[in-house]
This record gives sequence, C-alpha cells and structure tokens, in this order.
Amino acid sequence: MLEATPKQVVDREALRINPAKTCQPIGAMYAALGIHGCLPHSHGSQGCCSYHRSHLTRHYREPIMAATSSFTEGTAVFGGGANLRQAFKTMYSLYDPPVIAINTTCLSETIGDDIPTLIRESRDSGIIPEGKVVIHANTPSYVGTHITGWSNMTRAIVSYLSEKSETPKPQINVIPGYVEPSDIRHIKRLLKEIGVESVVFPDTSDVVDTPQTGKFEMYPKGGTPVDALKTTGDSLATLALGVEASKAAAIELDRKCQVPYHLLDLPIGVAATDRFVQAVIETTGVEPPESLRDDRGRLVDIMTDMQQYLYGKRVALSGDPDQMVPLAEFLVSCGAKPVYVITGTTSKYFRERCKAILADWVPEAVVKDNADMFYLHQLIKDEPVDLLITNVYGKYIARSEDIPFVRFGWPILDRVGHSYFPTVGYRGGMHLLCNIINTLLERKDRDDPDEVFELVL
Repeated sequence: MLEATPKQVVDREALRINPAKTCQPIGAMYAALGIHGCLPHSHGSQGCCSYHRSHLTRHYREPIMAATSSFTEGTAVFGGGANLRQAFKTMYSLYDPPVIAINTTCLSETIGDDIPTLIRESRDSGIIPEGKVVIHANTPSYVGTHITGWSNMTRAIVSYLSEKSETPKPQINVIPGYVEPSDIRHIKRLLKEIGVESVVFPDTSDVVDTPQTGKFEMYPKGGTPVDALKTTGDSLATLALGVEASKAAAIELDRKCQVPYHLLDLPIGVAATDRFVQAVIETTGVEPPESLRDDRGRLVDIMTDMQQYLYGKRVALSGDPDQMVPLAEFLVSCGAKPVYVITGTTSKYFRERCKAILADWVPEAVVKDNADMFYLHQLIKDEPVDLLITNVYGKYIARSEDIPFVRFGWPILDRVGHSYFPTVGYRGGMHLLCNIINTLLERKDRDDPDEVFELVL
C-alpha cells in the first residue's frame, strides 16, 4: 500500500502527508466532555461537528453528544450570531444542558465572531436561562493541533469557573493531560490510595467509557462537577501533567487565583510516575502507602525479568508530545533504543526533553516535531526498526515494512481496550510494558525455526 514511499528525505514546508495530528476542535470537544452535564457545542458548519463527533465515537466506541451552529453560505457573509442564538434556544428546549462549552472552527474564526459578546447578549436577553453555565474557547483548526484545542478548552474552564474564596481547601488540583478515561480513573484511584483530596479536571471517566445499562443517559454520571471546579481556586497547588496540554490552564489558575503549579511529565513509566508521586508528597506532606511501593516493585520486576527482549531493540515512536517524552524515557530505562521519535505538534519542550533523554544512550536518534507519518516511514525505510509504537495510522507502515506494531496514543480505531486499561502510573506501566513485550514475543514465535520454538522463553 505504501510501496511508493521514497527513502530519500526532502524538506517540505507547505505539505503534510499522513499528518501525525488532527485539529483543535476535537481536543476541545474531548476536554468539554470532562465537565459533568456538559453539552459541547461546535460553532461552525454541521460537517465539522459531524467529523469531530465521529472521530471521537470511533475511538471510544461511545455515542458522543455535541451540538452545532450549522453554518451555511449566508452565515459566512453575515456572521454566526443568529445561528448561535437559535442554537441556544434549541439546546435548552430539547436537551436542557446544565453546561454548554462552545468551541470555534475555521469558518467562525475567519469571520471573527465575538463569542463572549454573543454569550453576554444571549444571557441578558434571557435566551440563556438563569443558572445555566456557558463557556467558550477559541479553537481555529488552522492553528495548532488537537492538543492545542484541549489546552485552550481546559484554560477556558479555569477562566470561566475557578473561584477564590477566603477559605483555603486542603486539596490539590490535577490537570491530567490529553489521556484516556482509564488513565484519569487510575490517577484518581492513585490519589485516593495515597490519601489526598483532589479535583481532577477535565475528567472524562464515566463519560466516554460508561457501563452498558440498557438505558441512554444524555449526561452520564462522570465529569468534574461545576461546584468542584469552582473550588480549584482555593487548592494548595496544581499538578499539571503534560506540559503542552496542561500548562496553559495551570498558568491561568495561578494568574487568576494565585494557586501555585508544578509542571510534570505524564506519569508513564517508573521515573515519570516517581516524580508525580514525589510532587504529591511534597505538596501535601502525605506519605505513600505500602501498596503503592508494591506496585512500583512489580513494574520494576517485569522490567528486570524481561529486559533481554527489549535490550538494544530499535524503536520508532510517534504521537502527542506529552506522551512521547515519558514513553521514550520509559523505553530507555528498559534498555530499548528509541531511534526515531516524532510528533505532529510543534513543541520546544518535546525537542529538548527527548534529546536530553536520548543523548547518552541513543545519540544518533532523530527527534522531530511538526512532522508527519510519511516522514517517519521514510526514516524506517532507510534504516529499519524492530518495533513501531504509534496510533492506528502506523498500521500501514507496520504492514508495509513487516514491523511488530503496538498501538498507543490517539486515535486507535481498530482495537479495543485502550479506554479501559490505563498506561499511566505503576499499574498502567505494567499493562503497557506487557503489551510491548508480548508483541515482540509474538513476532519471535512467528519467526523462530522449529529448533528454538519453545513453550518457555
């Protein structure tokens, strides 16, 4: 299918082939779903909203609810104000959402619709009922990626909802980054296990991974409640996991409510999880329980027992910058060699952290942001790898070059389990590492001659 991909790499300024990213509104819509009782609203054309919903639905295998302003040709001339006002009336009459989170699209940004003014006028005229919450984030698709959109919507949550009172609360805020609902659920369980009060937001657990009860719920039980979001201004500190996704909201919370923040890598692997746990300890003074130490020990035990299958393996990585940094670090700690690490998002943090992690162990590594899957394929064709770890779109490269393939990140459209089994924390690290090693062992079994085809490896 990709036989025509050439080995020779040519610099491309204005062309992306098989991008390693998608657009801002998808990330914004996902973040909005992390507010309890929220109906995301796409201020743009109906086609845009349909694409964003369908992509999220295909990844999570859940119906994603969202509304749209349904722009037409006339809207492009006269602006989207009338469409948004009508959308408010329709949403409140049919669905009565407690919270509406508006994200913009290319067309509404090009027109220049003033969303804050439209919201204020709609509230003053009674179109938005008393007591209903409406927030917005500017998310033009022609700037940034889905990570940018998630970041902008999360910052908007802080801008609109966080409050500071005279009474500090013995709790911490945790901004989990662009991760799976299973990861967020595991982060909450980990904090509860340590004994720390927290507000985790946005929280998509029990929203895009709801149990099957036979009854449709427009607004599932999950998501961070608005009342909890309002208390984030009284917290001891904010732990922002994933610099690109979570930094903007943490800075806004510090600016607005003077809540200090700590920027941390996503807790993927031993070292990154250690830093997260240490930050929790230093912020709250609570000591981790023995059960957490046991989980860490089990992960290290797997790394020790199975290191011979990862040691020296050449690995190619592609995904979101916040995930690629700790994943590269985790693989290095297991003895693997991430020789190609790319992301579709422009990120100085990604470049600097990955180069620092790989400098001593894989000095020849290619680290590139704002790249695409075509570029990654060229690198692999030129110098092959033993393992490919990326999202679903890597399957074409894996098939073309006959490479063992581990699906990781977003989106994953052709497998199940990613939204139910975490990859963060010590337990998530066990799941991720077992998946990686088992993939390599599957290939070993496939390729081994009869004389070394064993039951016990």
